[in-house]
Amino acid sequence: MKWFIIPALLIFFRPATFAQSKLQQFDDHVLEDLAAHRTPGQTKMWRTISNMNDYVDVGIPVVVLTAGLIKNDPDMKQNALYIASSTASTFLLNTLIKVIVKRPRPFVSNVRLKAVYEPTSYSFPSGHTSSAFSATTALSRAYPRWYIIAPSMLWASAIGYSRMYLGVHYPTDVATGALLGAGVPFALGFIRPDRH
Repeated sequence: MKWFIIPALLIFFRPATFAQSKLQQFDDHVLEDLAAHRTPGQTKMWRTISNMNDYVDVGIPVVVLTAGLIKNDPDMKQNALYIASSTASTFLLNTLIKVIVKRPRPFVSNVRLKAVYEPTSYSFPSGHTSSAFSATTALSRAYPRWYIIAPSMLWASAIGYSRMYLGVHYPTDVATGALLGAGVPFALGFIRPDRH
């Protein structure tokens, strides 16, 4: 990931850009459509998935580290550090971008949009999505096997969808969170074990 992309995103996605733009209309339309088709069963499922995100983000490097300690495998220990560093760095970048951009949550800026619950932080980008994509991308790069990559990407995508379904993030918040989260592990690739 080229670090110049982040300032470019901040300039492109400044709050004024969102107001009444075609992109904003798209964001609103998607969330209105999702809200109109919510059911109690689906809402419970997507809320549960969303709530599990932090546990999975922490659990991935913990499991890799534990396995590395049990096997006394230095590569696994290094991969645990790589995954944890990617997720932590993504969290810090995400928080910084939120404070700079200050995009209001969908239910704040559009009275027609009803959320399942109402977080108080800013909306852009989606922190859940960025952390999920960061943890799973780092895991997939550390262990590039289809049976790790496929469920990892499915999980991260489910987190992104859950944030829109619950009405707490716009599609553009989720898409940018996914790009940020997937990009940071590539930028921190130097932490991975040396594979000579």
